[in-house]
Amino acid sequence: MILLVVDFFKKFSNRVFTAGAALWALSALGVTNLHGEQWSEGDRLFTLKVLPVINEKCLGCHGDPQQKIKGNFNVTSREHLLSGGDTISDALFPGSADKSFIIKAVKWEDEEYEMPPKENDRLTEKQIAYMEEWINMGAPWPDPSIQKAIHLKEREIYENEDGVLIQNSGGLGDDWTYRRYKKEDVWAFQPLKPVAFDGKSSSHPVDHFIDAKYPSKGIRKTGRATPTELVRRASYDLTGLPPTLEMVDNFLDEYSKAPESAWYNLIDQLLDSPQYGERWAQHWLDVARYADTGGYSNDYERSNAWRYRDYVIRAFNSDKPYNEFIVEQLAGDELADRSLEQRIKSPADLKKAKTLGQYNEKESEYLVASSFLRMGPWDPAMVKKPEARQLFIDDIVNAVGQTFLSTTLRCVKCHDHKFDPIPTKDYYRFYAAFEGTQLAERHAPFLTSENKAGFEEGKQLTQRLLDFARGQKNKLVAKREAAARKWYEENGKEYVGHNERKDLPDEEKPPRHVGLDFIDQGRLKVREQDDWIWSRRLERYQPMVQSVYNGPMPNFLNARKLRMPQSIKAGLMPTSYILLGGALQAKGDSVTPGVLSALGVRSHQDGEDAFAVTTQMNGRRLQLAQWIANPGNPLTGRSIVNRIWQFHFGKAIAGNPNNFGAKGKKPTHPELLDWLTQEFVGGGCKFKKLHKLIMTSETYMMSTSHPDIQQVDEVDPDNSLFSYFPSRRLSAEEIRDTMLSVSGELNFAMGGVPSMPEMNLEVALQPRMIQFSIAPAYQPSRTPKQRNRRSIYMYRVRGLANPFLEIFNQPNPNDSCEERDSAAVSPQVFSLLNSDLVTDRSIAFALRLEQFSPEKDDQIAKAVQLVYSREPNRNELNFLSDYVSKMEKYHSETKPEKRIYPTSITRELVEEFSGRPFQYEEILPVYEDYVPDTQAHEVSPGTRALADLCLLLFNSNEFIYLH
Repeated sequence: MILLVVDFFKKFSNRVFTAGAALWALSALGVTNLHGEQWSEGDRLFTLKVLPVINEKCLGCHGDPQQKIKGNFNVTSREHLLSGGDTISDALFPGSADKSFIIKAVKWEDEEYEMPPKENDRLTEKQIAYMEEWINMGAPWPDPSIQKAIHLKEREIYENEDGVLIQNSGGLGDDWTYRRYKKEDVWAFQPLKPVAFDGKSSSHPVDHFIDAKYPSKGIRKTGRATPTELVRRASYDLTGLPPTLEMVDNFLDEYSKAPESAWYNLIDQLLDSPQYGERWAQHWLDVARYADTGGYSNDYERSNAWRYRDYVIRAFNSDKPYNEFIVEQLAGDELADRSLEQRIKSPADLKKAKTLGQYNEKESEYLVASSFLRMGPWDPAMVKKPEARQLFIDDIVNAVGQTFLSTTLRCVKCHDHKFDPIPTKDYYRFYAAFEGTQLAERHAPFLTSENKAGFEEGKQLTQRLLDFARGQKNKLVAKREAAARKWYEENGKEYVGHNERKDLPDEEKPPRHVGLDFIDQGRLKVREQDDWIWSRRLERYQPMVQSVYNGPMPNFLNARKLRMPQSIKAGLMPTSYILLGGALQAKGDSVTPGVLSALGVRSHQDGEDAFAVTTQMNGRRLQLAQWIANPGNPLTGRSIVNRIWQFHFGKAIAGNPNNFGAKGKKPTHPELLDWLTQEFVGGGCKFKKLHKLIMTSETYMMSTSHPDIQQVDEVDPDNSLFSYFPSRRLSAEEIRDTMLSVSGELNFAMGGVPSMPEMNLEVALQPRMIQFSIAPAYQPSRTPKQRNRRSIYMYRVRGLANPFLEIFNQPNPNDSCEERDSAAVSPQVFSLLNSDLVTDRSIAFALRLEQFSPEKDDQIAKAVQLVYSREPNRNELNFLSDYVSKMEKYHSETKPEKRIYPTSITRELVEEFSGRPFQYEEILPVYEDYVPDTQAHEVSPGTRALADLCLLLFNSNEFIYLH
């Protein structure tokens, strides 16, 4: 062997050989490397580092067989590189990177040849270093069999300098399947790391993990907040409302004697409050995209969606374990039907029970929970049925991924995930689990705990609106059919009804709108649409639920009305495919239902396919839900714990609560997140226990100010280390609810059909286009008591946001909201100063203060107490007293006007076929006996002056921001 090598060197004695070249020479002769493999280190370097760069950066111009090779410089083989191109002969000089022109080109050291030519495509320093090392090693180019062997060997190594391999079900190509990830990018996909808390460095585990970061940064934690700040912070965090004066007084008294027990007792009191469920349900509904309408062109009402909202509130108040919460929302209908089948054995009786909705309370609750699957926007109008179904399932897959797994799945529909270890195959296995899921309004008896107050009054108002629309429609239909009868008579034909003659040849029937002019035609469309809308509204008061069922795709899809069929053919199972590029027409390999494989969490214990769920029509979603709720699923636990931390601190540990992938923000305290997750899962997935664990830490009890804030801002400008408690602006709902609370107007009734609070009349009455028509005007609830309920119970229309809440930070329900926006914009100022909502609350607040005491100073002091949860100081009292006196003088010289409410409105539309405008009347019966809030013209100048003081407090920083 030595003689062969010597002979080899003699043949090339005119070349200067480096140590790398010698290695290349040995490799060319088949000499094994130090690891006993039939390739050299140069072969390995080329295969794993250099060739991927050539393929990615160079082949487009210098190797694409479909195009002319630029400069005749071909990079597809070693021989081509050695031969150079039209103007370059020394592109590659094996053994010497310095003499190889290709290195000058990729370093951009030659102005004429800067390769690749685009700045964004330039090679990194590390890529260039790999190329230099490869050339210095003799520029070996092993044949494809050697390259394959190298790749296969490399796949046996879990972690190397390029990252870690994540086992999964396989992508569309080996390059993706065996690509490596930076460990920090796939942190969330790793199993929970056992994290111990020894209790030595801190008395509280949360503080232990938070405090550990400070020494290396040279900063320290701030001190504790004042007792008043603490009681206010805890009350808003857990109930979304300010503490009552009695609660504040009791806490301050107990805190002065025993701070720790007072704090623990306060937390327990707030967690036991019914308002706790309302507050934390709002967080969940933001993520789940709750709304009372379906969105898009028609924005039809989902009349029973309110039952899901109340289910979520009950779940939080009862401290339902999170794993049960997951399963019920994703497969509640399967749980309900399985339970029903266990109770009713007769097939005939079972079929009848499902049709009539003869479910018990628990089963009905399951069905209500499944409304989660109906929360996204959806309307199949003007969309083909298969595409409409695909839109629904794609939406559900992504919603489930974001909500429960903090994982974005939408982009995996068309290709393997570009950044995360989720192959397209897994997306379509996930998709297949929902393939048989069909939408329906199902019968489900009301629960004894559900609030049915206002049903009769609501039905009467809706029935009147329906009767009006239907009466106007019937007049026009009668006019049309009278003309049709005349046409049939004149043409010697027997009369055929409108629906029956639709498919007849034109010569066999009268014109479509016979007897109607363009005004009648336009009005008929409006009245037909109103008939549909008010008929749907009546379902709000019926024991029905927005739910789903398992079965074949129905013959008809309509967002206005979908019902479960009376019989479903047994044994039908959809066949699922990978859709190439996401196109229904481009079916690839077939797939069976399954879960995400990269997590390594089995969906079951039996069989070869550890990540499959049943192929039966029923049970797919249930098994998928159980996999998500599995205590060993690292994404699920981390996801919800991260959200809970975020809602307490205003910022998450992992900064993108809907995206734990490579492009999401990395956790600032990964050990803390894993430890909290372990505690949460190990403690039965109970939210209240987690709240108390977090809130009893010194980290939570910190002040919002810091003595060394300048230094902290330099070291940690985003407060990622939590060295002080982040102050936050109240959410839109908290602002409204607090004003109602301090004014004494807040109606604490829980649950039931949506409340319709007043909104700006211009917005309420503005024409809102829907398909074929204009949506009926927004009409508020008749009485203040009905209108002044908590904001979570407000009617949410996707196409008509409440202007006050929208201007602050109520999110658009079309997308899952991972974090509320808190930007300050000028319309917020105008809303707080000039809107009817704030004006009415200010007057009501003033009237409450006058009931408390006739003395102005007492009224002012009480106002400050109610709004700020503290006593005013002397300077504040003097300033506010002078302000009220000035406003009394102003109001004694002015007279407010009475607010007028219309009882009908005239609309104008353009008839689509003629293009000509027509008018029609819309009635607003709620205003016929409307009970408005107390208006300015009804109270004295002194009350109006006091109301201006209340308005001033509502516009103050201390009211809007929580410290």
